[in-house]
Amino acid sequence: MEKENSENSKKNCLTIIVAASENNAIGKDNKLIWDLPDDLKRFKKLTSGHYIIMGRKTFDTFPKLLPNRTHIVISRKKNLNVPKEVIVVNDILDAIKVCKNDPNPYIIGGGEIYKLYINLVDKIELTRVHGNFDADTFFPEFNKKNWDLVSETFHDIDKRHNYSFTYETYEKK
Repeated sequence: MEKENSENSKKNCLTIIVAASENNAIGKDNKLIWDLPDDLKRFKKLTSGHYIIMGRKTFDTFPKLLPNRTHIVISRKKNLNVPKEVIVVNDILDAIKVCKNDPNPYIIGGGEIYKLYINLVDKIELTRVHGNFDADTFFPEFNKKNWDLVSETFHDIDKRHNYSFTYETYEKK
C-alpha cells in the first residue's frame, strides 16, 4: 500500500501559475494590473480540465466560474456563499487531498495562497511581465537554486500587449 501511495504522489504535479512583474507585483485592489490576452489564452490552455486552487479573494474577482475546471476555494470563512460546483476547504492540505486524482492541479492565487504553497509545489509556470508596477499583492520570492528553469519564451510588445513578457517554466530540483 505504501508503494502505491508514493507512486500516486509521483504522478501528480502540483503547479503554481502566475503572472508577476519584475518587482513581483501581481495585483492591485483585487484586479490584475495588465491586460495580456496571450497570457490569458495560455492560462486557459494549461488549466483547462484541471482543478484550480485559489483563495476566497481571488475567487471573488471572478465574474463567473471558469469553464472546464474544478474550482477549489480556500477560506476560513464559515458558510461561504458559492455555487454548488465549488469545493470549499479550510486549509492548503485539504485542497491538495481534494485534487489527488488530478495529475496536474494548479494554484492560481492570490498572494497569500502563493506564499503558503511555494514550498509545496513541483512546478511554477511564471509569466514574467517586464517592468515594475505599483501593487498591493505580490508573488513571493523563491530560491532559484532549488529550481531548474526548463523553458522560457519571450513575447514582445505588440498591438494587443502593452508590456513585453517571458513565459518561464521552473521545475523543482
